[in-house]
Amino acid sequence: MVALSVSEVMADEKTKCSLGYGKPPWIFKGRALYQLHLVKSKIARASIPKEFRLVEAFGYTLGGFFLASYEDSPAGVFDELVVIAGIVWNPPTSCAWAARVLVSSGDACDHGRKDVGLPSQVAKFSKKITAIPRQRKSKFNGFLDMIGLGTASSSTKDCMDVLVTETNGPSATDICNIKLTTSVPGVKFDKWKGPAIKMSLPSFSIECRVRAVQAAKVSGPSSPPKHDTEESQSQLKLKTVEPSSRELLDEGQNLSISVMLSRPILALELSCLKMQVEAPVVVSQHSKSRFN
Repeated sequence: MVALSVSEVMADEKTKCSLGYGKPPWIFKGRALYQLHLVKSKIARASIPKEFRLVEAFGYTLGGFFLASYEDSPAGVFDELVVIAGIVWNPPTSCAWAARVLVSSGDACDHGRKDVGLPSQVAKFSKKITAIPRQRKSKFNGFLDMIGLGTASSSTKDCMDVLVTETNGPSATDICNIKLTTSVPGVKFDKWKGPAIKMSLPSFSIECRVRAVQAAKVSGPSSPPKHDTEESQSQLKLKTVEPSSRELLDEGQNLSISVMLSRPILALELSCLKMQVEAPVVVSQHSKSRFN
């Protein structure tokens, strides 16, 4: 995950140990897709506390999402979708603001909230994989193949649809559908996974192989008509009166959908991922997250 916000007071050591997650640092292993979007500033501001300054230019900030599948973690095996509203200035540096964190297990939700300080919610990740015919290769694709952006030697490719449905007690709400396209490895060839990198920040460090990939296609709970523009997709209702707790949840979902439907500019595949997470540092004593 990127440098994410702290939204809750951390549990004391006794509570942490009783939950069985151990003491920090916590190790997460798996793979992920980190996709950057251009998010309208007015959408991002609705998800970020007023005391933080949004890093923006020409009415946009840099947001997107982080979709991960962990095979080993303190909370076991789980999937995670982090919706990143934008970049905020937190001197002496900037960080990405996690507006919504959806995880596929209750243990991962508890760990995220009580130990890592994330506004985690439980969700269902429904995955469907289909093999589709590959388009005819262009003679100019050789270089793209070499750097991992082209097509493999196989005549088909796998397309995975990930439907993310947030659960809240007996109710369930579809948040988005993410369409991922990955190459089917041939008999003799496999995709280059990209260079190995290591990055360290105050609260966590990452080791992985990284490469640029085709951006995932994101659709909302119901796909908008093809003639809809980015503006019409993002114009979801923002309450002007004091909303109830239920309305707050709906607003948070709407804002997350707006971020997910924003225009993608870069997608990075993180494989062989190993993330070491430290206990977070509270940077502001603002009111509790609206997603509690």
